[in-house]
Amino acid sequence: MDVKEEAFSKDEMTTAVYQRMPESLRNLSDNEVAALEKKLVRKLDLIILPIIGILYILNYVDRQNLAAAKLQGITDDLNMTTQQFATAVSILFVGYLPLQIPSNLLITKFSRPGLYICCAVVIWGSISACTAAVKSYGQLLAVRAILGGAEAVFFPGAIYYLSAWYPKKELGKRIAGLYIAQQVGNAFGGLFAAAILQLDGTHGIRGWQWLFIIEGTATVGIGAICAFFMPEFPHNSRILSQLERDLAVWRIESEAGAAEGTEEEPVLKGFAKALADPKLLLLIFCNLLSQAQGSIANYFPTLVASLNFSHTVSLLLTAPPYVLAGAVYYVLTWYSDRKNTAYPLILGCIATSIGMYIIPMATQNVGARYFSMMILPFASVGPQLLLYKTINLHLARPISKRAAASAMVNAIGGTSNIWASYLYYAPPQFFAAFGTLMACAFLFAVTITVYRWLVLRENKRMDSGDSSQIAKVIKGGVTEEMMDLNWRYEMY
Repeated sequence: MDVKEEAFSKDEMTTAVYQRMPESLRNLSDNEVAALEKKLVRKLDLIILPIIGILYILNYVDRQNLAAAKLQGITDDLNMTTQQFATAVSILFVGYLPLQIPSNLLITKFSRPGLYICCAVVIWGSISACTAAVKSYGQLLAVRAILGGAEAVFFPGAIYYLSAWYPKKELGKRIAGLYIAQQVGNAFGGLFAAAILQLDGTHGIRGWQWLFIIEGTATVGIGAICAFFMPEFPHNSRILSQLERDLAVWRIESEAGAAEGTEEEPVLKGFAKALADPKLLLLIFCNLLSQAQGSIANYFPTLVASLNFSHTVSLLLTAPPYVLAGAVYYVLTWYSDRKNTAYPLILGCIATSIGMYIIPMATQNVGARYFSMMILPFASVGPQLLLYKTINLHLARPISKRAAASAMVNAIGGTSNIWASYLYYAPPQFFAAFGTLMACAFLFAVTITVYRWLVLRENKRMDSGDSSQIAKVIKGGVTEEMMDLNWRYEMY
């Protein structure tokens, strides 16, 4: 195998597959191909990743700022009980979850997916800013439900968008970049909230109202600016030369036989294929359990405040755990990409989170409890990075199937945020919350092990050379083009 072929696939390509390579690339020397790919990836990283990262910070800040507003009296001003506040947190997901699937099916049909995402950013920023005007609990519920519907576009859309540009050897670190941005949003969201809440009473406006006004307005402005810079799909991107477009498309095609914008699979047919895949059902359940663990983000300021710090100090203390989480996310995905592995990393995070759930239930020591809070953000959420990488590599084709699968895993898994919101009571030990999350962690470990057994069985069928066994694999979602490319389920 020569150097040029190694740049596109670690497996040996057949002559027929190689002949599908664009003529413009076959005419280049090996060194020219390698140099062009290096230049292309650097350009994509410098344009796509900062934009997606900034938008995700805004997405998470606008979704989580209600937790900060609680510390500044929104519950008192709107006469809300603890249960009503939990409903206000969870109702966002009533709009957020069901709209993810149709949104991600639609994005595959837009020639400018970046513009589609940015329009949603402007809309949700406007809605978030309007939260400052609510005068009652009922109005807050209405605004939060609508906000969830607008935000449904972003996360599954961003995961799909990244998978349209980056092959498997690069995708993990780029998804990690998204989650690192999430942690930056969590960390600096608390710091910004602490600063903004000092405006309490200025011009007769409460601090929590300033929080929604300033952060919502910033989201609108930044989203509008980003709309001018987000690239299209690889095959029609205006930021790339024709030669770079050919390479960007081939990088994806060489792995699974088709790239975004080049497949004609009907949207509903791809959705039906996703529903029929048993691997998707297992991944949905894994993510449901993982997102239940990640629900601590919705109440993290409350958990820190249970250590008996002031409201301002509590917001400041939410930053270090998220900074640490961002660093660990990068290490996890770097190692996953380098070693082509996911399963042992997921189990490692699960085992760590179980230990951290035990600490706050077993002791009221402030140091020990804050230590567990330092670890929990990355241990409880870390597996989600590897799950989304798994989805986009194991359920790669058709494209509409991958888009539907990504949205379904996030949407159905996200329902955990609804019921988990009612677990965070009875401080400081929160037995109901941490006990339930620990049970979810154990069940998660069992489910991901079953998933591993399933994909390893499929690999054995592909390696068997038996036409009847290969037919079963194709029925399970592997295309004939993927078989031609010697494709296999990896990382498990």
